[in-house]
Amino acid sequence: MNSNQEQNNEETMDFDKTNSEEIKIDEQTIEIEDKYKFGWSNYSEITNGRFAMLGFLAIILIELISQKSFLNWAGIF
Repeated sequence: MNSNQEQNNEETMDFDKTNSEEIKIDEQTIEIEDKYKFGWSNYSEITNGRFAMLGFLAIILIELISQKSFLNWAGIF
C-alpha cells in the first residue's frame, strides 16, 4: 500500500508541475493576444464582437422605448 501511495503522490506532484507550467504558458499567450495586430486577429474579433453586442443592445432599447420595430423607427419600412 505504501508503494502505491508513494506512486500516487509522485503522479500528483508531476501533474501539479505540469499544470503550473501550463498556466504560465497560457498567461504569456493571453498577453500576446491582447496586443493590436492589423487584419484578422483575436484582438480584432473580440473588439468587433463587443461592438456588435452593444449595437444589438441599442436596437433592443430603441424598440422597447419607442414601441416600434427598429426598421419602422429608422424609416426603412
